[in-house]
Amino acid sequence: METMRLAVATDCGECFMGRHFGDAEFYEIFEISGSGYEYVGRVTNNLDEEEGHADPKKAKGIVGLLVEQGVQVTIAKVFGPNIMRIKKHFVCVLASHDKISDGLDMLVGRYPKIVAEHGVGGERGFLDWRDG
Repeated sequence: METMRLAVATDCGECFMGRHFGDAEFYEIFEISGSGYEYVGRVTNNLDEEEGHADPKKAKGIVGLLVEQGVQVTIAKVFGPNIMRIKKHFVCVLASHDKISDGLDMLVGRYPKIVAEHGVGGERGFLDWRDG
């Protein structure tokens, strides 16, 4: 796989946010490979508020929004209980970085692991790279 499409949950476009992935104001979309990354664009999270914590309708809406953009990987500092639904569709990466560029650099360095996890299909893993 030459490149993969990645969604970053953010409110400002420069830093990861400290709330659940599905609560982002928008998602920055990147193409990533083992040699670097390229900005694709921004998708606004215009989904309604959840009816309750871990609302399955919200998870379905986020999945639909990102699948429409061709996303295969998600990265955030925080995922909520809907991670169990989200990871059926995407490789989910938990990062400790504050700056998005630092998180993307980390992903480039570990790109073969992301590709391998994506190849699992179905119930993908959850890559917790907070400790480096």
